[in-house]
Amino acid sequence: MRVLIWWAWRVALVVVAAPLLLALLYNVVQPVSTLMLWRQAMLEPVTRIWVPIENISPALIRSVLASEDARFCAHNGVDFVELQNAMDDSDDGEPSRGASTITMQLAKNLFLWPGRSFIRKGLEFPLALYLNAVMSKRRQIEIYLNLAEWGPTGEFGAEAGAQRAFGSGVSRLSARQAALLAVMLPNPYKRDAGKPGPGLNRLAGNLVARLPREGPELTACLGLGS
Repeated sequence: MRVLIWWAWRVALVVVAAPLLLALLYNVVQPVSTLMLWRQAMLEPVTRIWVPIENISPALIRSVLASEDARFCAHNGVDFVELQNAMDDSDDGEPSRGASTITMQLAKNLFLWPGRSFIRKGLEFPLALYLNAVMSKRRQIEIYLNLAEWGPTGEFGAEAGAQRAFGSGVSRLSARQAALLAVMLPNPYKRDAGKPGPGLNRLAGNLVARLPREGPELTACLGLGS
């Protein structure tokens, strides 16, 4: 029994320490997501071409931030304002809306598994807070844009998504193309930026229309121009 307990502690220590050490390492190396690793293990295709953030269209960065996490530059990895709003909506009987930040999604992509579960969501919180403490906002969004799933057949990252949808690189996206890519992120299996239906076109149009008014500026927190 003592031997089993000793080994259990060692396994637990590795499980806890691995993401803490990897988060530091990912400041200087190009990471892969757990979903990418799973697809490769299942011998399913994976396409990802890493693009530095300075070569990614500012229109896409603005669109993804406005669509996915408008308070990205203000929160510490977990947006407690949006979390409280989501809880209030639930209490009032309103449809539940997501309060997952880009940092939380990044923690899921790097260290956890897809799908919905309270256990996974509970693990996202401390991991997101830690990621935000050891990684700059600029690096977070750079990794996120190069890890997000952007197609139904193993397209990961903005470059693969742009090539699949428009046949062009992510540095040359128009505002509309960037918006289409941003609004397909919640469901890349049913939403296709290259062949948008009326619903996707409407979402993209609304996103483009509100960017000058509500879209977060590419401020000093990202080290980019506007």
